[in-house]
Amino acid sequence: MPQPKVIVLRAPGTNCDIETAHAFEHCGATADRVHLYRVLEQPALLRDYQILCVPGGFSYGDDVGAGVIFGGQLRSQLAEALREFLVADKLVLGICNGFQVLLKAGILPGGAETWPPQAGQKPAATLTWNDNGRYTARWVKLAARNSNCVFLKGIEEIELPIAHAEGKIVVRDESVLRGWGERRQIALTYDPTDNPNGSTADIAGLSDPTGRVLGLMPHPERNMYATQHPHWTRRPLESDEGAGMTLFRNAVQYFG
Repeated sequence: MPQPKVIVLRAPGTNCDIETAHAFEHCGATADRVHLYRVLEQPALLRDYQILCVPGGFSYGDDVGAGVIFGGQLRSQLAEALREFLVADKLVLGICNGFQVLLKAGILPGGAETWPPQAGQKPAATLTWNDNGRYTARWVKLAARNSNCVFLKGIEEIELPIAHAEGKIVVRDESVLRGWGERRQIALTYDPTDNPNGSTADIAGLSDPTGRVLGLMPHPERNMYATQHPHWTRRPLESDEGAGMTLFRNAVQYFG
């Protein structure tokens, strides 16, 4: 199987790029951690990669909102290069701050269909402060919905950790939510009895209509190995793998 190449795109304040690159490499890809400024200088670098991942962290310190500055740079300076990437048979993943970046840039929810956004176009949705008003870090149970998302193939339920302050997804109006449901874009949802941030319709992850772009608030790279789960000593280990590994393996095997 050929090794797909992954660009893990980091910016000032990104702090999950090392473990995210490791997750892809463990599953058989070649991963390069590349600073955003390098791509801004040479947008054609994106042509060398099959998977683009924006990892978690606090890009630009979340100073004017989580993902706002990073997303704005993608929209204003890399519109054409990203358009070329999105229309190709390639994958995009945004984890936590990366999800915030994809949504604030306008790559999600529409993917190539609506990229780049038109000037003055109102966003369909955004990620804002958790209902509790605080940064929240804990494990959550998630359900994979009836989406066609490449990354979630074979996954029905999964436990992953969250670590965010602005993870509540809100929509412009109810028609947006209906449209996502009809187009199978709601990829992951929290347990409705344990929604950690008040996200609309318990949404934890969202894909584009093709299923090749995924943004999610939980961190799959932090559950790559069974011993990373907080209950690993209290239950039998059926495998050394953590549940998050399937997500990265699906991405790599898409190119197999």
